[in-house]
Amino acid sequence: MKPVADPRPSPAALLERANREGRGRLKIFIGAAPGVGKTWAMLDDGHREWAKGVDVVAAVIETHGRAETEAKLADLPLLPRKPVLYKNRALTEMDLDALLARHPTLALIDELAHTNAEGGRHEKRWQDVAEVLAAGIDVYTTLNIQHIETLNETVARITGVRVRETVPDQVLELADEIELIDLPPDELLERLKAGKIYPQDQAARAINSFFIKGNLTALRELAMRTAADRVDAQLREHMAANAIEGPWPTQERILVCLNDSPAAREAIRVAKRSADRARADWIAVNVTSARQHDFGEAQRDRISTALRLAERLGAEVATIEAEQDTASAILSYARARNVRRIIVGYPRRRSVLTRWLHEDVVQNLMRRAGSFEITVASQLDAQLDPTRTLTPLQRPTRRGLIEAAGITVLANAAAVLADNLFPVASLSLIFMTAVIIVASRQGNFPAIVASILGFFSFDFFFVDPRFDFTITDRSEVLTLGLFLVASLITGNLAARLRHRATVQAEISERTNKLYDFSRKVAAASQKDDLIWAVVSHVAVTLRCESLLLMPNASETLQIVGGFPPEDQLDVRDQMAAQYTWDKGEAAGRGSNTLPTARWYFMPLKTTTRRFGVLGIAFDDDGALLRLDPRLMEALSDQIVLALERLGLTEDLAATRLATETERLRSALLSSVSHDLRTPLVTIIGAAGSLTDPEGLPEASRRELAELIREEGERLDRYVQNLLDMTRLGHGALRPKLSAVDLAEVVGSARHRMRAILRLHPLTTDLPETLPPVQADPVLLEQVLFNIIDNAVKYSPEGSEISLSAKTNGSLLTLTIADSGPGIPLEDRDRIFEMFYRVEGGDRQRAGTGLGLAICKGLIESMGGSIRAEATWPNGTGTRIVMTLQIHAPAAIT
Repeated sequence: MKPVADPRPSPAALLERANREGRGRLKIFIGAAPGVGKTWAMLDDGHREWAKGVDVVAAVIETHGRAETEAKLADLPLLPRKPVLYKNRALTEMDLDALLARHPTLALIDELAHTNAEGGRHEKRWQDVAEVLAAGIDVYTTLNIQHIETLNETVARITGVRVRETVPDQVLELADEIELIDLPPDELLERLKAGKIYPQDQAARAINSFFIKGNLTALRELAMRTAADRVDAQLREHMAANAIEGPWPTQERILVCLNDSPAAREAIRVAKRSADRARADWIAVNVTSARQHDFGEAQRDRISTALRLAERLGAEVATIEAEQDTASAILSYARARNVRRIIVGYPRRRSVLTRWLHEDVVQNLMRRAGSFEITVASQLDAQLDPTRTLTPLQRPTRRGLIEAAGITVLANAAAVLADNLFPVASLSLIFMTAVIIVASRQGNFPAIVASILGFFSFDFFFVDPRFDFTITDRSEVLTLGLFLVASLITGNLAARLRHRATVQAEISERTNKLYDFSRKVAAASQKDDLIWAVVSHVAVTLRCESLLLMPNASETLQIVGGFPPEDQLDVRDQMAAQYTWDKGEAAGRGSNTLPTARWYFMPLKTTTRRFGVLGIAFDDDGALLRLDPRLMEALSDQIVLALERLGLTEDLAATRLATETERLRSALLSSVSHDLRTPLVTIIGAAGSLTDPEGLPEASRRELAELIREEGERLDRYVQNLLDMTRLGHGALRPKLSAVDLAEVVGSARHRMRAILRLHPLTTDLPETLPPVQADPVLLEQVLFNIIDNAVKYSPEGSEISLSAKTNGSLLTLTIADSGPGIPLEDRDRIFEMFYRVEGGDRQRAGTGLGLAICKGLIESMGGSIRAEATWPNGTGTRIVMTLQIHAPAAIT
């Protein structure tokens, strides 16, 4: 019976189609090499659309001086190019803004891989095209095969020439249509020699390098395959969006089905050879079913080995689950992937019981194949493996048979007891219950044995004539037959339920392990903690020994962690680990590279970065083969993510430190170059004027002397601030706390600042009963000096500066307020940082940005606190509020 395909379109395909609504259509003219006629074909299509009345504009066309191309371009509307100055050279680029404003129906944009000159909105032209498409404008563009990112390396190996301008493969996925522009190599070489591609001198060099006939043939095939791949992808999208049942007879794709038979390896080899001959993709799929759960170690090893072989030979490996009908699951998967050919291994079987019990997948596939091509790979010399004569459905275990017999005996005893004590309508239900118990505990085969034993036991003990297998009543035949059938069905259902529960338990266990691991590595903030979490969790999860190796400064691998602890490897293991690091491929035990090593090493890497090598070792070689590849892959991904997160955190911290260091360095240089140099220049100039031999009036000499004194004091304050900040940073500035009369300190600071306060009256509000504070008088005077000096800088001339104090319990609050423009709310905390200067508002004069930072350090060293507030409700003015401890006299004893 042919399985019924899902008639509904794929939601993902419909979502992709919906995302393209409102976006312009993209058509790419792709070619194998320059000169095949991509631009000509694009212009030809543009002319046809123009003739239909479509609004077409040639946004940018690179003619390269070819007269025929320029003539072809003459009749189309042109978009003026935008002039750009790059390295003192006048260039022109596509005017993206003008194109978006013009908003034609169709834009012709040549050379999709072009790199724009600096100063443009986007670095690459394909990014310009993406914006044009998003604006709803259709685009025709051209592209050479060597500019596709994933093919760049291949083309470089073929031609020996590597191009620097590439286009991501995702851009090809945006294309609604791809047209291959093909030209035979001989004709292309003739065009090159005739000067229709490059000038003669350049053409002569190209003929001997890139334009070799063998190169052109290889590039031509590569271009055809790329175009075919994209067309095939579009076909699959169309099939998914329209719920079309596959396969369609398009590009070849091969599916090989893997199982536990010795013929699986031969099936993989057949698939590999067929894929190579057809230049086709191939997929290796393992179908897990209920019967595989109880596979023995030999059978699990065969499946794991087959999967590894397929992956090593380049197959796409997949695992699908089938509840019962394996053939239907395979055919459904093949339709979804648009596979045309299915290869399956089918070894000879010699046991009649095996033939009867084994699910004949091959026969089912061939019977339901329809339009599929089924190839059976048979290993003719494969002998019947004693470990494989009976599968879990077939292979009885001693414990299972004993339990089936024992439970049947118990059921028989229960039936006898029930029959003697009270009449029971159907004693067969007791035996059926026994079958369900056996199936839920031991699986299918013991349940079948229990069904058969129950059948004969029920017939012998409870069907008349009793104690005889003879049946005289025909109605009893039907009863016994129904009992046997019902027992087999219920036993099978119970066994499947048991399998489901076991599989879900395994999935839950694997998920819990991964969750626990991710939680541990997420909590690790230091490298050593992360390394220990990695090696310990891998060892506990896989029940093995584990190692983590990372490179040192000389790119030599060294052990950074192990569980149990390990600090050295022998020569073979070290070579295997270094190979894994250098090549990015697994090596060591169980691999094809250095298999005699004790450890199996796998790389920890992303597409752009390598982090290290993870090593695992088992005492039993079979344990490595039975390792769940999905669990290993998930663990590896988690480790890489954790290492990447830690690396990014370290990089961010280093960048932040470097940025802060650079900021401080720049601020210090600015301070030294301006705030220190300015008073020196003033002092030097004034001193030079004083030494003028012609002499100056006495008043001028006094002014110059006063200027020298003021600038010298200003210079002294700057130097003192720098020294105080350095001493604070190194903890060398320690206050000598004592009882300090605040009025005396304020008076001393006022006297010291008399010259600074000439234009700013300072009013004080200090109660006579103000208690002394616990402070260092010298440092407190310096704090008052810095704050008042800062208020003078940012207050208008003639404005008043007020100083007040009041007590609040054991604290004294000292406030200094000015009438300046104020400090923005977001900057009020940052003004106490070193070298921080408010960019707007409260800034009138230059300064080092150290004064308030020093105040904060000094006040906090004396056990106080400091903050900034607005003087007035409208946010203007600044109040610096300081809190100090009131001095408590020592108790007299």
